Amino acid sequence: MTTITKKSVKKMLPKTYKHRKVVLAEIITVLSQYKYLEPVLDRFVYTDGTVKQLISLVGTIQVVCQGKHYNTPVCIWLEQSYPCTAPICYVHPTKEMMVISSSYMNNNGQVLLPYLDEWTHPEYDLISLIQVMIAVFSETPPLCMRPKALTNSQAYSVAENCVALLREDGLPFQGNNETNC
Repeated sequence: MTTITKKSVKKMLPKTYKHRKVVLAEIITVLSQYKYLEPVLDRFVYTDGTVKQLISLVGTIQVVCQGKHYNTPVCIWLEQSYPCTAPICYVHPTKEMMVISSSYMNNNGQVLLPYLDEWTHPEYDLISLIQVMIAVFSETPPLCMRPKALTNSQAYSVAENCVALLREDGLPFQGNNETNC
């Protein structure tokens, strides 16, 4: 883990950000409290295909779920209009993990929180957002470990703690005595 200074973050932050001082201050505050997050400048591709250079906080946040500690990989993108617009947040599963979609998480790993929908500055900020994410993820885990591969020709799918075997042609079983989870 490299030491990140206010000067290095300021240098990284593009001049296209409208509220650079606020963005810088919030990033520095987050970095002082969450040692496993770091700022990254990268290309963000919007759903309409627009590409922008945005700064993000990438790394892990620690979540306690059922008494166990988990390091949840996240990416928090700050748009150029931040803090006037809410961050765009994702969980980033490793290859051993998979996203659990829920009312707080879509299949692509995008975080869907009322906190983000209701975003207003200065009442809402990055530290509070991360605290909300930790609280929600503690109750509704966004990721789980990918199941180990089954035997040669068997395929599987996972839906809410239930494993349903699929036929070799990839279609679900739909017979008279078969149960779907």
